[in-house]
Amino acid sequence: MIRVLVVDDSAIMRKLIVDILKEEKDIEVVDTAKNGREAIEKAKALKPDVITLDIEMPEMDGLEALKILKKEVPSAKVIMFSSLTQEGAKATIEALALGAYDFVPKPSTKSFLESVKQIKDQLIPKIKSVVPIKRISLIYRPSPVKKVLKRDNFNVLGIGVSTGGPQTLMQIIPKLPKNFPVPILIVQHMPPIFTRQLAERLDSLSQLKVKEGEQGEPVKSGVVYIAPGDFHMVVKKENEIHKIRLHQGPPRNFCRPAVDELFESIAETYDGSSVGLILTGMGSDGKEGAKKIKEQGGVILAQDAETSVVFGMPKAVIEAGLADEVLSLEQIPQRLKEIFKVQENAKRDV
Repeated sequence: MIRVLVVDDSAIMRKLIVDILKEEKDIEVVDTAKNGREAIEKAKALKPDVITLDIEMPEMDGLEALKILKKEVPSAKVIMFSSLTQEGAKATIEALALGAYDFVPKPSTKSFLESVKQIKDQLIPKIKSVVPIKRISLIYRPSPVKKVLKRDNFNVLGIGVSTGGPQTLMQIIPKLPKNFPVPILIVQHMPPIFTRQLAERLDSLSQLKVKEGEQGEPVKSGVVYIAPGDFHMVVKKENEIHKIRLHQGPPRNFCRPAVDELFESIAETYDGSSVGLILTGMGSDGKEGAKKIKEQGGVILAQDAETSVVFGMPKAVIEAGLADEVLSLEQIPQRLKEIFKVQENAKRDV
């Protein structure tokens, strides 16, 4: 049983969430709380596996409560409930940076049945992904990082990431120098507004320019492009210039944006000079795209089990035999600098 504490200042939302969770045989609601202070006291006493935490609450809001919960009940995974607004998205990115496990957008529809469906479809899989990883096989452990690759020149880096992505990206992108010699394209599974807030947050922390990808813009070295929520982001070569194209084709792996769409496009447009990096996340999005990159002679890196928040996407790539290297989160920034031959002594802005 996965034990859950539900925290929301709205009695209606608390009941709605509790009723949804009670339908699941492997989930137990241990209690509810109506504000951050009450949540902290009940979490300390009950030691739940998961806490669903509203951001906007009286007495103590979700962000303040999260900071304390991470210290007092570090084993609990916190899933934030966020409004679909600029301020809500900004607070959610802050929560993820503070160590929240994931988030669920509050329903924007007035239909009760549709609201129930939206919450159930997003919340239940995220709660059920909170399962201890059995780290048995050596294949999931980090590789030696001085592996000799088949080629020595690479022209693009694609990154696919989902659950645990914001905090993981914040430990990678800010560690790359301003003179990073290739473009970086990222698919992070997130709704609209949230991807823009993530880009702005990463941009404020990094030497590299970080932005949402825009329709038709040329892809430039030293720039990080994040796929906008609800749009697939691909790269097309037009008159020898690589350009970003956005489209709203069908979701793949239940995702839009999808990692497979991005990876397949860079495999095609950059031939064998592409590197794909699969980070923490649920599901298997990225596996088919990684296969295309490998078929073209590119390289695939995967995050290890130990440092993944959810070892789904990397595991799918590793078990398919597509990963050239399995790296811990701590190894990734330095390994990227080695693969792309970053001149460490180059002048850097302060």
